[in-house]
Amino acid sequence: MALAHSLAAAHVDAFGALLPDWTLPQAEEELRTHTQRCAIPTTLVAVDSDDWLGSVSLLQNDHDDIRQYSPWLASLVVKPAARRHGVGRALVARCVADAAALGVPTLYLYCTDTVDYYRALGWRVHDHLPLGPLSVTVMAIEPRLPGPPDDGARTRMPLP
Repeated sequence: MALAHSLAAAHVDAFGALLPDWTLPQAEEELRTHTQRCAIPTTLVAVDSDDWLGSVSLLQNDHDDIRQYSPWLASLVVKPAARRHGVGRALVARCVADAAALGVPTLYLYCTDTVDYYRALGWRVHDHLPLGPLSVTVMAIEPRLPGPPDDGARTRMPLP
């Protein structure tokens, strides 16, 4: 499948520095196992016609050196031409919603230079730690299922 190969190549290109032994065939094989909906592991893919625009994964473990936090929103990748059009925001929101549907109390991610982006999406800084050659920020969010809109109005109950 050309989509899996192309997506795997983008993942290795974007995240291979953290996993120097990770190969394109390994990445492609991992993606091929991420086919269940609303499950861990899974990879969500935004598509337009025959081409992918971006993807994000929901994983139990994102790196062997940081197993103390789990599960993870991982590997957010958006093609350069699709950036600044809400693709990444929509993928993150869907991943968080799936985590909520699965009953995940806290979802984590790690990043280096996108802390402000994730903060704007409701994530908070949870930890700072070394990871391979990088110093990363671990961020967290408590996924919630969508509820009725909160318009600030109080509900009045009739007296008996």
